[in-house]
Amino acid sequence: MRRLVTLTLAATSLSACVSAPAPTSTAPPRPVITAPPPQDPVRAAPSTGAFRAPKVMNLPGLEGVIGKNATALANIFGPPRLEVKEGDAMKLQFTGSACVLDIYLYPLRPGAEPSATYVAARRSSDSLDVDRAACVAALRR
Repeated sequence: MRRLVTLTLAATSLSACVSAPAPTSTAPPRPVITAPPPQDPVRAAPSTGAFRAPKVMNLPGLEGVIGKNATALANIFGPPRLEVKEGDAMKLQFTGSACVLDIYLYPLRPGAEPSATYVAARRSSDSLDVDRAACVAALRR
């Protein structure tokens, strides 16, 4: 019995000296990402042409902005710092020392000229949201 205990202790202490095999550094293969083939405009599926009317923001202090077109907004605030067009929608950005004003214009009816439907405002210094109406007032000419 004594011999069995000695053998067990010897085997246990010997196994502590053996290290586990080092992990291999082969990473799993990266997936190959391929872009879909460009669509042939002739064979592209026809669009449904369904018009979705935008929701129009209705907040106090924005009455002079909401519903205006790009020309009217430029007359109020001066030339936009940024003008982004995407499809039939548009974003105009006006800036001043106090704030940055983003105005989003969408057509209210199919084929209509885009008009202001949403306004976002943030501080120029740190981009934190500010009162939209106060920013409109600060940027008016």
